[in-house]
Amino acid sequence: MLIRRFSPLAVILVSSFLALLILAPSGRAQTHENSAVDAVFAEYGKAGSPGCALGVYRDGKIIYAKGYGLASIEQNVAIAPQSVFDIGSTSKQFSAASILLLEKQGKLSVNDDIRKYIPELPDYRQKITILNLLNHTSGLRDYLALMDLAGINTDSVTTDDDALAYIVKQKALNFPPGSDWLYSNTGFFLLSTIARRVSGKTLREFAVENIFTPLGMSHTQYRDDHASLIANRALAYDPGDKGAFKLGVSYFEQTGDGAVHTSVEDLLKWDENFYSAQIGGKVFLAEIQERGKLTTGKTLDYAKGLFIGEYRGLHTVSHGGAWGGYRAELLRFPEQHFSVACLCNVGNSNPSRLAKQVADVYLAGAMKPKESAAAAKPAANVAAPVALTTEQFQAFVGTYRDAKKGTIFRTTLREGKLFAEAFGQSIELKPMSPNEFQSVNFLVEIVLNFSSPTNGKPRQLEVTGNEAVAATYDAVSVPMLTSADLAAFAGEYWSDELRVTYRLAIADGKLTWKSVIGADGLARNGNIPPNELRAVVPDDFQITGTPITVHFTRDAHRTVTGFLLDAGRTRGMIFTRKDNSIK
Repeated sequence: MLIRRFSPLAVILVSSFLALLILAPSGRAQTHENSAVDAVFAEYGKAGSPGCALGVYRDGKIIYAKGYGLASIEQNVAIAPQSVFDIGSTSKQFSAASILLLEKQGKLSVNDDIRKYIPELPDYRQKITILNLLNHTSGLRDYLALMDLAGINTDSVTTDDDALAYIVKQKALNFPPGSDWLYSNTGFFLLSTIARRVSGKTLREFAVENIFTPLGMSHTQYRDDHASLIANRALAYDPGDKGAFKLGVSYFEQTGDGAVHTSVEDLLKWDENFYSAQIGGKVFLAEIQERGKLTTGKTLDYAKGLFIGEYRGLHTVSHGGAWGGYRAELLRFPEQHFSVACLCNVGNSNPSRLAKQVADVYLAGAMKPKESAAAAKPAANVAAPVALTTEQFQAFVGTYRDAKKGTIFRTTLREGKLFAEAFGQSIELKPMSPNEFQSVNFLVEIVLNFSSPTNGKPRQLEVTGNEAVAATYDAVSVPMLTSADLAAFAGEYWSDELRVTYRLAIADGKLTWKSVIGADGLARNGNIPPNELRAVVPDDFQITGTPITVHFTRDAHRTVTGFLLDAGRTRGMIFTRKDNSIK
């Protein structure tokens, strides 16, 4: 699930002499570069640690490839360039490519209404096109978030039919199609459904015949059977207690939004197709990299399964991935004919950051200095951190809310450091100026700028970094509620769209999310742990440790009748109160 995107395109010019140094380093320089890269991955050299596979490509060849850490902790098998990883959302470019190839074969048009191929979808009285799916502008709620909210574990076995069943129950969109951008796995899953219905082949079969086999990617496939065996597969892990690890492998069988398994050696062949146009031709390459547009006229950083941006003054094409304990990044610098593939099998790794650090080593002479790049775009590589006093830190502690998206930032001070609780994670923030902070080792690079309260207006927090997180938040005064106040919200709430009941109760004087109960009356374990609902503004709460916010609704008598739920990529879910007796 998570991803990266960058600012509008910019290309830096370098001298011919410098270009020669970059493109054809001496053996001594190459050795120095490789040693510097090894230092980037030093943390994965610890005994018993999972890690990453690295592939560095230049001019269609691998100039450095290496494995760091273990592909299997149980078997003590080391990661190698041949190791196969689930690349999560990095798969989306292959799904987009499959759709564009089907269009080239005359079997569909990206401007077609998706209900032409999936008529069981609700009629939202607004046309949703295949292009909307490709650009994440459909407004369709994210089905992975729906499954989370319904109490489905990521290590459960789920199928295409299961995913589609949740999608067709949705009675509303996040926004009118084409009017906004919101990353949604639903769109790319539906692309796999469309591909199967128009070609008569599963996406796995179609991609093998039309992409993987022609390019010689013999170790690459969509894994659509949770019981299938894959040679050289690296297992995935999440950090456990006291430095241990636990298995982090999903058994979902859906494809389109993810599920491609591949190696850094195979990815070279796909990466090189963006220069050779062996598959699809030049028109195909232009189309897959064409940035989407909103109905407002705004041009997006997202194309079709690819983010178009820049890094330190150089044009980039990229996409990351995160699923289970797997993390992935394929970062391309087209003008330099240079790419970095980084595939990891531990959930706290950050291959996007690692790939950029590798690029820093090999393309240093072509890049803008980090300080210069920071001046041009605050969201990337800002200057060295500054020291702030406890009083300066304390001024920024509080709760911030984006009323449009319903998202919350809570900032806290711990052990002399500022942290943000956002997107269901705790993010350390390092000060870059008296009012500007940068995230530390967060999957997406973000910068936070705090304004001062003026003319009676509250302090604002501006978050920049990508379209998924970029927003302006207002500081809010959190209401102080008594146990009696909170008791008014306790009860059971039913969702027709998820077919589950949420149970809220009072525990130790706090309003607590207790459990998810299926339509069969059985509790579901799910991925959302029982936790406190903390007030944000009157009648609005956030479930601690999650991006989930709820807005309670009342009738004319001020009795709580239900709530609307927002969970990032899924907005406006209606829950109706069933019972007021839970205490």
